[in-house]
Amino acid sequence: MEHTAQISNRGGRWRLYVALLGGPVSQWPEHDFGPTVTVPTVAERSRALTALGFMFTDGAEWEWTEYSETHGDDTSLVRLLASIRVRSRDGGTS
Repeated sequence: MEHTAQISNRGGRWRLYVALLGGPVSQWPEHDFGPTVTVPTVAERSRALTALGFMFTDGAEWEWTEYSETHGDDTSLVRLLASIRVRSRDGGTS
């Protein structure tokens, strides 16, 4: 089964999580990279996903999106969000 993994930054901390449909957000697997000014590398993100029990799907690439913190306000802070398709390492539903 495929899922979407996302990485975003809030308060100077990059956080990676896997969105599991049908379950509460509080139970989504996540990894906090701690305070950092740089975006975690693809290798760091891959290691974090592996530790959470997931891996990239074949041919998957990170897709970056920017959005305003306050919708409709072009003076608002811009946030970055990246997504990628992943699957459970064991082939289950994780």
